[in-house]
Amino acid sequence: MAGADVGGGGGNKRHQKKGRKPKKRMKIRIDMTPLVDVAFLLLTFFMLTTVFRLPNALEIVLPETNKSNVEVAESKMITLRVGNDMTIYWSKGFDVPQKMSFDQLHDFIVKRRSERSDWIFKLIVDRDAKSHALIDMIDELKSNQLDRFTIVPITEIDKKEMARAI
Repeated sequence: MAGADVGGGGGNKRHQKKGRKPKKRMKIRIDMTPLVDVAFLLLTFFMLTTVFRLPNALEIVLPETNKSNVEVAESKMITLRVGNDMTIYWSKGFDVPQKMSFDQLHDFIVKRRSERSDWIFKLIVDRDAKSHALIDMIDELKSNQLDRFTIVPITEIDKKEMARAI
């Protein structure tokens, strides 16, 4: 609330000239209490209604660094390559890769899971692709109980394979 104190006239007679009245000075006092009340009310409101989320993290268990090679039959391996245009190229063994969109990934994995449950997936994602591509692929594999996969960096051979895709 604000208030104005209008003092009584007068003033110093020494500064008065003939015929002129001195200006009356008004003292203004602003009460800051309601402003502080509103500020604390808003602060309390936002503190109590804000939802605090823990950051989502993807837990990856890395194998030991014993540098041992594991032999895998090509008949058990499916390679999934993701290009920078977010198109998936899949192939079994050394077959010619075939194109597929991310919308078809769920149906593709369900179909492969019904064929056999011991597939090993090789995931290759281009560095220019969006970061959620790899995470979405891992989530799809995990949701279908396919826990055997490997993540491999993309090479020039993989880029040539994607170029000759059907």
